[in-house]
Amino acid sequence: MKSLVKSTAAEFFGTAILVMVVVGSGIMGTNLSPDTGVALLINMFSTVLALGLLIFILGPLSGAHFNPIVTFVFLLRRTIEPKTALSYVAAQIAGAIAGAVVANAMFDLNAIQKSTHVRSSLGLWLGEVVASAGLIIVIFTLIDRQISHLIPIAVPVWIGSAYLFTSSTSFANPAVTIGRIFSDTFAGIASASVLGFIIAQLIGALLGAAITTTLGTKS
Repeated sequence: MKSLVKSTAAEFFGTAILVMVVVGSGIMGTNLSPDTGVALLINMFSTVLALGLLIFILGPLSGAHFNPIVTFVFLLRRTIEPKTALSYVAAQIAGAIAGAVVANAMFDLNAIQKSTHVRSSLGLWLGEVVASAGLIIVIFTLIDRQISHLIPIAVPVWIGSAYLFTSSTSFANPAVTIGRIFSDTFAGIASASVLGFIIAQLIGALLGAAITTTLGTKS
């Protein structure tokens, strides 16, 4: 029980910091430049750097999922108990919301907001399928090849790249998507757009898991 509490806390704090970085760097980017491209680059670089550090630091405690679709695939592969998976997902969602609230407050905005940033189209959903599938392939390919020590480098590399080549800017995370409802800033997403994103992320997770298994990524 003590171990589960510690690992769940790691998932909460890791996801909270991740969303705080995503939302906070988005606000900073728009404060520094009216150019959306510049703001996106600031947002991307800050997220990539923090994500790598978070995985490196918290990985030994919980596996550093910070993402319900990652936890879901571990559950599908029967390498995590259902009770642990449920605990992780609850902590990830709670952490994501907390991170958005803290980011808002840091910039003297209303701590709790409701985003009005509508993100809804087939192209955006396809972008989320691609980003999520790629994330799962990267993680589980490295695990199957027994080189999981490269995950703190490989996952940020994928996310950073997908920020710039996917139409959705690579949310690829249901918890982060939910957290971003609570900030009406650059990184926000309207609540009406969330379901489409989460469905696309789950489809991407299943697709990524199937591709990893089908290709037989073990060395």
